[in-house]
Amino acid sequence: MSTNLRRAGLTGAAALTAVLALAGPAAAHAEVEADKAQALAENVTLTFVSEAESASAGFREMRVVLPEGITPADVSLDKAPKGWSLKATTDGYVVGGPALKTGVDAEYRVKVRQLPDADEVAFKTVETYSDGEISRWIELPKDGEEGEQPAPLLKLKAAAPGATPIAPSPSASPTPSPTPSAEATSSATATPAAEAADKKDDDGSSTGLLVGGAIAVVLVLGGGAWWLTRRRASATGG
Repeated sequence: MSTNLRRAGLTGAAALTAVLALAGPAAAHAEVEADKAQALAENVTLTFVSEAESASAGFREMRVVLPEGITPADVSLDKAPKGWSLKATTDGYVVGGPALKTGVDAEYRVKVRQLPDADEVAFKTVETYSDGEISRWIELPKDGEEGEQPAPLLKLKAAAPGATPIAPSPSASPTPSPTPSAEATSSATATPAAEAADKKDDDGSSTGLLVGGAIAVVLVLGGGAWWLTRRRASATGG
């Protein structure tokens, strides 16, 4: 009897160990909390914590993909490890700086202009250590079950009565194109018809000059002939 109980105890312990081993990877190592976890809440402070897992390097960067309804322009850094800063990306932001000491958790806070009208929002996070090691916490719940590397998930209460989405933050203006020079504009706007007209004008001007020159020569020669005739007539008469 005692032997059977001992075997049952060992079997139970082994089963419990297996369950814990399977549950271990699913434990969230990147988490998010909010001071106002409510849909459409404004000026919300989000606190992110990433647990250090490397035994040889410290965190140096966190890249976060924002959920739908929050734009990079809606987020600003509130508090972070010394020397860390926030830089917006096309789909979220990167916060990082000098590497933290090995074993030190990364904790920082951001301000969000407004939370979306949703039941929950996920912030996919990619952690980078000083030795280049990368840890991805990007999996979303599927069929109500948490993944092995779940993204930080924030559950929201229903929006307050009368709460409405505020206007989106203005995005950065595109870089203006360089203004073309007057010479380039003139060259670009010149058409074949215009060039033909200019050529015609040039040809007309040249022809006019030639005709004018010929007339002047004729007049000079005519005047000279008249003068010689008069002179001869005077000499004969004398």
